[in-house]
Amino acid sequence: MPLHTHPPRYRHDALAVVLQVRSAPRPTQTSYASARPMLHILLWRRAQEPFRGRWSLPGGPLGEGELLGASIGRQLAEKVDIRHIGHLEQVETRSDPARDPTGRVIATVYLGLVPQGLQPALPDDTAWHPARSLPDMAFDHASMIQSALGRLRAKLSYTNIGFALAPQTFTLAELRDIYVAALGHDIAVTNLQRVLLRRAIIEPTGEVSPPSGRGGGRPAGTYSFTADQLQITDAFAVLKPPTTSSQV
Repeated sequence: MPLHTHPPRYRHDALAVVLQVRSAPRPTQTSYASARPMLHILLWRRAQEPFRGRWSLPGGPLGEGELLGASIGRQLAEKVDIRHIGHLEQVETRSDPARDPTGRVIATVYLGLVPQGLQPALPDDTAWHPARSLPDMAFDHASMIQSALGRLRAKLSYTNIGFALAPQTFTLAELRDIYVAALGHDIAVTNLQRVLLRRAIIEPTGEVSPPSGRGGGRPAGTYSFTADQLQITDAFAVLKPPTTSSQV
């Protein structure tokens, strides 16, 4: 019997739940709510077994001598050409021995946020999917998405993380649509304005947006986030869904 034994080595994957608020198709005979921007998730379709044809999160094996954060950044840049992530943070590590039918694979999940308006180039097997209507998912990636969504929605209440979903400048109505898409429930513009201005998360730019629509209308003032790095602003605040309105 050998004097020294070595513990088994398992593959370790770095995966990312990449989210972006993207414009919905213009409605024809639908309500305004259906025309609002929606939160989307970046997924790629598997070409090989296991789970061939199902959708999965972008990422892959950790390289030799590579840090997890560097690994997921490299893989996002190489595989889906996303070179501008507004925010990236680790969410959780999955170690269930049965999560991969081919053998034990540990997976660390990241949350990545892409600002609205960017259009990263994607390969043919990769696409954005609405967060509220996921396709058939591989492995345990559907529950990983729920964990990342929970992290994002919690942090929208007590941090300035909205900066990573918004463009550089925006109107309050546009920012409201971003928060509604990310939170999954309605929120009033006046309430959002009061909360974000009181915490000094956003500030007016002194400029106005160009009028939209045939009627033109009064130009709206534009705002920007005061910081582009994650900051805790109120550890006790909660943006709860209204009790009388439905999820969106």
